[in-house]
Amino acid sequence: MLCWLTVAPTALWAAVRLLGLDRGPLVQALAFTPYVAGLSLLPVVLALALRRWWPAAVAAVTAVALLGVVAPRALAAPQPAAAGPTVRLLTANLLAGSGDARTLVELVRRHEVDVLTVQEFTPEAQAALDRAGLDRLLPHRQLNPQIGTPGSGLYSRWPLTDVGLRHNLDGWGFTQAYATVAIPGAPPVRVESAHPSAPYAVDQVGFWRADLTAQPPATPDGGLQILAGDFNATLDHSPLRALLRTGYVDAADAAGEGLTGTWGPYDGDLIPPVTIDHVLVDRRVAVRSVRVLALPGSDHRPVLATLTLPTP
Repeated sequence: MLCWLTVAPTALWAAVRLLGLDRGPLVQALAFTPYVAGLSLLPVVLALALRRWWPAAVAAVTAVALLGVVAPRALAAPQPAAAGPTVRLLTANLLAGSGDARTLVELVRRHEVDVLTVQEFTPEAQAALDRAGLDRLLPHRQLNPQIGTPGSGLYSRWPLTDVGLRHNLDGWGFTQAYATVAIPGAPPVRVESAHPSAPYAVDQVGFWRADLTAQPPATPDGGLQILAGDFNATLDHSPLRALLRTGYVDAADAAGEGLTGTWGPYDGDLIPPVTIDHVLVDRRVAVRSVRVLALPGSDHRPVLATLTLPTP
């Protein structure tokens, strides 16, 4: 009985994850699947030590299933033979404008960032970023600063066309700035600062799912697209995996950095970090590296992706 009681929780967790049954309170729980995958080895050891073979077999299958979906995120994947220009893209959630502007601009300068997307972007944050010199580093922009958390912004080293703003009307009402970036030596690239609603409570899960479902799909037979921002979802959430299946690749996953947490209470709370900030790129784009950085004042960590685009 002890063995079965130990095996059952991880086995049920694996079933929910593999079958895409993330509903209600299970949505928040599934964000911690990488930690459960690591712990899934313990029931195997216990059942084997007690020589309870059926529980051991179920525990082993469960561990293989969970580790099978999680472990590849730590391994770099083969990349397409893109031969165009290199682009460095940074995305950062500013926590209602509280992220330190000088640090963010220094990250842009130090890492020679070409495109920056920001979420929870406020008028005060815009002014502070320009005072710190962002207007000189990335002069082209599509911005929608708002008080609180709905604001969104897109900055670029290169000119922008087809600029616009998309509204997630449910839940938190986050906005998403987008534009087509004219990069020399590459096809036009549509970049959007993604920010679906957060599933912070059970009655918000429907809004979260609707916002993720409404994200622009990839166009594998058309133009290049990149979605970069705070998705409020991990690779263990079925709506995000459905979005990837349209033709995107998660850059951190492709670079072997998919288990690095990007959001978490870094103030001593016991809740471990989870990976909800992503750079999703067209499958024709080669991911060269991904780094998760630090931004004082925000509870999110910026994600820097170095990409090689295909030629026109």
